[in-house]
Amino acid sequence: MIVIRYGQDALPYDKNTVLTVGTFDGVHCGHRGIITRMLEASIVHRPSSIADQRTPDDRRRTVVVTFDPHPQIVLQKPEREPVKLLSTIDERCEVFEQLGIDMVVVIPFTREFGATPAEQFIRDVIVNGIGVSHFLVGHDHMFGKDRGGDETLLQRLGPECGFSVEIMPPLVCGEIVVSSTKVRNALKDGQVEEAEKMLGRPYSLKGRVVRGDERGRTIGFPTANIAPIDEHKLMPGTGVYLVTTVIDGVERVGMANIGVRPTFTTDTVPTLEVHYLDVDADLYDRELTVFFRRFLRAEQRFDSKEALLAQLLDDRNHATEFQFTFNHRSTS
Repeated sequence: MIVIRYGQDALPYDKNTVLTVGTFDGVHCGHRGIITRMLEASIVHRPSSIADQRTPDDRRRTVVVTFDPHPQIVLQKPEREPVKLLSTIDERCEVFEQLGIDMVVVIPFTREFGATPAEQFIRDVIVNGIGVSHFLVGHDHMFGKDRGGDETLLQRLGPECGFSVEIMPPLVCGEIVVSSTKVRNALKDGQVEEAEKMLGRPYSLKGRVVRGDERGRTIGFPTANIAPIDEHKLMPGTGVYLVTTVIDGVERVGMANIGVRPTFTTDTVPTLEVHYLDVDADLYDRELTVFFRRFLRAEQRFDSKEALLAQLLDDRNHATEFQFTFNHRSTS
């Protein structure tokens, strides 16, 4: 897959392109439905020598146009709560490549770019810059200045600019129409399994292991204190989780605490620390990706170190049971 940085790299023009535009935060199941349909629409059929039969002969290029930073971060008002995202641009591109997309065009989003009228964006960037024969977007997607890029505009410009338009219906997971906002809300509430259903994979957070106060080591539960690498990445709600991380090529199970550690501190900013089962390696200064698998319990304050230790032992029993199930599933 080719990644093009708009404004830095040359745009390879190809009229025979199936294209979509969006932020695709999290690349959730709804987004994946769009990508799957793009790949289907990219297949070109030509009549064979046998009457009434058509066989795949070629395919059109598939292109995703997305933005970095996320438009909400750039356009957000100072008085509002900072926007937290489900995925970095690198994570989005990684999923696009796994799904089989040919090219991703990353547009650096600025306030100036955000003021571009939608029609000008379609004509200058999409039609004349990248090339498009089939334009596919989600049912509720709008883009451009004042969100003027919608189905009506695309249907009007399509015949004039030589592209067809396809609007994807909403994707329902259970009884929920999947959206990035709903995934974020699930994670904020600690509902990591619900988030996994909507994402189509476990939610993950990458961070660097930093020095902590090492209190866990003194009671037999050493932890890796993990500082998120991207400040805009969403951290799930406070609580204790069962997690997995690949360490030295082996997927390890751990029990993660997100919170302010009320038994020991009066901090108000949540941190992430993980106790990994059967890991003795020095993890300091290493980058680890934590996959959130299960919510175990809410964070709580304990009146004594003994009460805390008893709870941690119970948590570890749950983690050990999960490890057995997880390892059995991975090898079956």
